[in-house]
Amino acid sequence: MKVKTDVDITHELTFHVPAIASRYIEVKDDDQVRDALSFGRKEGLNILILGGGSNMLFHSDFDGLIIKIASSGIEVINDDGRVIEVVSEAGEVWHTFVMQTLERGWGGLENLALIPGCVGASPMQNIGAYGVEIKDVFSWLEAINIESGKLVRFDLEDCKFGYRESVFKLDEKDKWVIVRVAFTLDRQSELNTGYGSLESELSKISNKKITHFDVANAVVKIRNSKLPNPAQLGNAGSFFKNPVIEKEVFASLKLRYPDIPNYSQIDGSVKLAAGWLIDQAGWKGHSRGTHG
Repeated sequence: MKVKTDVDITHELTFHVPAIASRYIEVKDDDQVRDALSFGRKEGLNILILGGGSNMLFHSDFDGLIIKIASSGIEVINDDGRVIEVVSEAGEVWHTFVMQTLERGWGGLENLALIPGCVGASPMQNIGAYGVEIKDVFSWLEAINIESGKLVRFDLEDCKFGYRESVFKLDEKDKWVIVRVAFTLDRQSELNTGYGSLESELSKISNKKITHFDVANAVVKIRNSKLPNPAQLGNAGSFFKNPVIEKEVFASLKLRYPDIPNYSQIDGSVKLAAGWLIDQAGWKGHSRGTHG
């Protein structure tokens, strides 16, 4: 294990805001994770786990230990000819992993293409896009307890997934390092194409059967049209959480704004579109020079 000091992490963050870490360790397997955690505890350092750096906004240098998850590897552990259970190490780049599954003919992750970050972060907030969430294809994950170093497996129920929520943001926050995630994918999975802009983009394809790859490519095209490339302009992708409101509140809004985008939920509540709300409030494109 190599401990680095005063490391510039600016280019590991999609915002590209300048930041220096006083201590920095890159880990590639479970034992290195444990060793790094042990070092941090013994030295009395603040510990921060860093994956793809797409949800980190530093306002100053970090006086502590950054543990960079750099593990790699993808393994199929079950395959019945149609349904596949595949395990990815936490450090794999999410979009690369998604495209690799599609290249192998495995459906399920196509709507989640081009989301920035690493695989290990995907269950943290139950990432989702265009009608699909991680929980829809999640099998299990393994995580190392920060205090004890014990490896524990969490299944779907254990993770308590909700809308952009999981147990790792709630009761178990800051207690675990996710080291690998398993997904159940399907060579014949149904396509989820009913989400507004996605349906519109796919309608441009004619004279052929829509494939999982087509859906992923449409998602990539939509995302590229809406979001700047972090390499050119620092950003964290689409990170706003759509508000969910009571149906009575929505009814009053509908009277004032007949065209308000909305998505009915199973419990009777209604999800609104944060992007639409931001636009209506006049904040879309707002700039303060150095940030916007």
